[in-house]
Amino acid sequence: MLKLIVPCLLGVLVAHSVQATTIYRTTDAQGNVIFTDDPNRGGEPVQLAPLTVIPARSEGRQAEPPRVEGTAPRASQSPGQPFMPYDTFRIRSPEHGGDLPGSYAGNLQVELAIVPALRPYHRVRLLVDGQVSQTAMHTSAFMLTNLPRGEYVLQAELLDAQGQIRHRTAPVSLYVQRSNATLPQGGGG
Repeated sequence: MLKLIVPCLLGVLVAHSVQATTIYRTTDAQGNVIFTDDPNRGGEPVQLAPLTVIPARSEGRQAEPPRVEGTAPRASQSPGQPFMPYDTFRIRSPEHGGDLPGSYAGNLQVELAIVPALRPYHRVRLLVDGQVSQTAMHTSAFMLTNLPRGEYVLQAELLDAQGQIRHRTAPVSLYVQRSNATLPQGGGG
């Protein structure tokens, strides 16, 4: 019975959220996830994606979907959107636009923020400049070693049990500084 009530309640809350109501997510003592529009019940606000409404087809002609301003998908949302079973899936470290000092010798740990924890049947892989850097693993951290001096773009991809890409993080730019033996003393970065 509870399994029937939760989807129905969620459907009512999602329909109600179209009217700009904030929805909150909390968990009860039995571990059941509860969605509510009552901020006094606690929980964290849930960011809901805008709903796309396509009118019914008219007799004899196909209706065009309405154009809604500000809802065009971003480039980083191409594969797998809108499927997103996590409240948070992003690169936590390094920060966007950061520098990796030469003293790190091009070695970098990339940490992901994944909330709730990564499900057992999901894997994550790391992309460096759009190329797969490491195979998909059940982890929230990757180690890059001996990166040459230069600028890099990092992204992580969420893969489902069948190995299909379901989500991709926003890109994070990073500049690696390395000493250069060919530069005069003090000229290296």
